[in-house]
Amino acid sequence: MPYDQQPCREPLVLLPGIMCDGRIFDAQVRSFSGSMPVMVLPLAGGDTVEKIAARMLAHLPPRFALAGVSLGGIVAMELLRRAPERISRLCIMGANPLAETPEQAADREPYIIAARTGRLQDVLRETLPLEALAPGPGRLEVHNLFCQMGMELGPQMFVAQARALQRRLDQQATMRRVHVPALVLAGEHDTITPVAKLQVLAQLIPDAQLQVIAGAGHLPVLEQPDAVNRALLHWLAVPVS
Repeated sequence: MPYDQQPCREPLVLLPGIMCDGRIFDAQVRSFSGSMPVMVLPLAGGDTVEKIAARMLAHLPPRFALAGVSLGGIVAMELLRRAPERISRLCIMGANPLAETPEQAADREPYIIAARTGRLQDVLRETLPLEALAPGPGRLEVHNLFCQMGMELGPQMFVAQARALQRRLDQQATMRRVHVPALVLAGEHDTITPVAKLQVLAQLIPDAQLQVIAGAGHLPVLEQPDAVNRALLHWLAVPVS
């Protein structure tokens, strides 16, 4: 079915990953914006997931379909916790609902210090190591785009987003209360949020569909855009009760 024939009528809201901007969704915007409103929101507005989500809600439509990648998926969970009545369907890619352990939060501190002291490029390369992307000729291009986006967003944004990850809430209870069409997308080669973690997330959400994107890692929207678009198309076509 062509992308312009999906029946979803609500706007589609897309949330990018850590240190990414709307460029990661270029393929989705091109495919879906001809038939429905598509919005890409920056992950800005504070150093906690709650602050970022609260800022977003003030600018979002009354009801919308929501898809988030990585940190964007974590923010999507918080939006659902705060305003479940406004979200008509949910897609999470490369994100898990758990809070960070004290050890995980502490591991971010050297990166925060490095970003503040002029070493953001190095931090970005370690935040998304090449091994977190699928092997193949496109890996370096995707990685270079990620680093370019991150450098343009700058060290202050990195620090705020890292703090948000350190302080994020456990959203397992939120995910158990999802009662809208839900899709969980996992990159086959993702080492940051491996398939096993996304299987756990899909099991938490009632009636969620889990799809593993072959030939993709942590950023399937860039690595395998056509496969992601096909998955989103079917998700958007699921009737909403």
